[in-house]
Amino acid sequence: MVEKYSEDTIKTLDWKEHIRRRPGMYIGKLGDGSSQDDGIYILLKEVFDNSIDEFMMGHGKKVDVTISNQKVRIRDYGRGIPLGKLIDVASKMNTGAKYDSKVFKKSVGLNGVGIKAVNALSYKFNIKSFREKQVKEVLFSEGQIIEDFDIRATEETNGTEVIFVPDQKLFGDYHYLSDYVETMLRFYVYLNSGLSIYFNGNRFYSKNGLLDLLNDNMSGEGLYPIIHLKGEDIEIAITHGSQYGEEYYTFVNGQQTSQGGTHLLAFREAIAKTIREFYKKDYDVSDIRSSIIAALSIKVEDPVFESQTKTKLGSKTMSPDGITVRNFIFDFVKKALDNFLHKNPGIAQTLLKKIQESEKERKAISGIKKLARERAKKVSLHNKKLRDCRVHYNSKHESRGESTIFITEGDSASGSITKSRDVNTQAVFSLKGKPLNTYGLNKKVVYENEEFNLLQAALNIEEGVENIRYNNIVIATDADVDGMHIRLLLITFFLKFFPDVIKKKHLHILQTPLFRVRNKKETFYCYSEEEKLNALKKLGKNPEMTRFKGLGEISPNEFVHFIGEKIRLEPVLLKRDESASDMLDFYMGKNTPSRQDFIIENLRVEEDLVEEEV
Repeated sequence: MVEKYSEDTIKTLDWKEHIRRRPGMYIGKLGDGSSQDDGIYILLKEVFDNSIDEFMMGHGKKVDVTISNQKVRIRDYGRGIPLGKLIDVASKMNTGAKYDSKVFKKSVGLNGVGIKAVNALSYKFNIKSFREKQVKEVLFSEGQIIEDFDIRATEETNGTEVIFVPDQKLFGDYHYLSDYVETMLRFYVYLNSGLSIYFNGNRFYSKNGLLDLLNDNMSGEGLYPIIHLKGEDIEIAITHGSQYGEEYYTFVNGQQTSQGGTHLLAFREAIAKTIREFYKKDYDVSDIRSSIIAALSIKVEDPVFESQTKTKLGSKTMSPDGITVRNFIFDFVKKALDNFLHKNPGIAQTLLKKIQESEKERKAISGIKKLARERAKKVSLHNKKLRDCRVHYNSKHESRGESTIFITEGDSASGSITKSRDVNTQAVFSLKGKPLNTYGLNKKVVYENEEFNLLQAALNIEEGVENIRYNNIVIATDADVDGMHIRLLLITFFLKFFPDVIKKKHLHILQTPLFRVRNKKETFYCYSEEEKLNALKKLGKNPEMTRFKGLGEISPNEFVHFIGEKIRLEPVLLKRDESASDMLDFYMGKNTPSRQDFIIENLRVEEDLVEEEV
């Protein structure tokens, strides 16, 4: 049947309906909060960016953030939104002060969309503006005005307060992870020295900007004191560590650009060129940048980002009629870094030694790498080890960020996931036995060990995570001793050789149910003892209860429930006060007395392991 195409076919959606039908255009993916780029964090950021813009313009040195369950409250102490325009700012698309560059010359958001998206996607959205001893308040739900309060007198300090609850009809049973929120807020204070952010009562503050950022986020000591350089509209911090790969933190106008962009490309190129010229030798760029840890912040007038979530800079110029981003960064790095190295010969000598060591290691494994690549082709990676998906992660297209690969143990678990997965976005990599413990080994093992060589090739992370093929790398092992050991060995591998996989929040653990409780009418899959008891209580007399002893016991027909829309992923996080090298030494090094004492002190018997089926 041919669809009739007429005037009735043409429809116009109002602003809130369009946002609710197409949320991906405004906040990227929805998600449930288990990933740092899930929509609920973008909503928080969209509101918070307005408070940051106020601070950047010199108004308000404090922002309060409170998250209780699913309710978010953000209160700044800036100028407050002009009271007569409060409804327009919260609910009229393309409305805001940021079009006037005299007021917001170098702000984060320019399109007047962000806070409207938060409004439309929230079950409750309450906004108040405190201004010159008066307050205006409006309450919305799903973008619709519920109550428009009259302007009244107040003794409150100037500023804006937004309280919102993301809509469960869109986001499902979501939850905010404090680790993700704290990371976001810490980056805000690093980029805005002098700003105090209070998150659930805890104060975040930075005096030294990017210097503090590197000190707080490095997993070990730098090889030399951090080089911290500042200029007009630019700040950089650089050192080298002992880890593999390159690690960058980049920002534009106080906004973290986790996907990089034109400024990061220019910065990496400028570092290599400046160091080559300083040492008067044409070192390979990979040797110069190997183990680098750096942060870059620039301020751009009217920045252009490659998506609404503003994680990748697309601008090529610093201002509509000004110098290019590339030339601006090149000029600053060439002058400031070159001057610093001339004035600090000790640091220059340490850096030179690091470059020479990287060069030596690279040449030592170059032959092995070539053989490893050939071996990967010969074993037919895509047929034997990897059941690939059709769509891969591409940082240029955030809507394609759902691609997932499951790393499984054993043929039965691999078979169950393979049969129940979504072939468009979910891939499966099968392990053959337990991986090697890579603690204390150098990167040669990545190429000499067939399992790791093939895994690295499947993920496409040899040159770093910029071109990673899957946004989510999910370790799917049994919840027994052997499964836990495999998890630990894989995490050790990533921490040792590809730490950015963890730092960029790509690595997760698949949570699968421990119990199935059912009767003839209902079935509950339970992930904990508490959930099991609740299910038994709900089903009443004589339900059937099964304990899953391994992933291979779960049929493909059931597995589809656990890796579909309701998938439960536990992110592998490296917390701010944890050192990767110290953890690896303690857990994966030799059996020291301190580790033996730790095992004895924390030994416990799981009652679930001996519980009989009822």
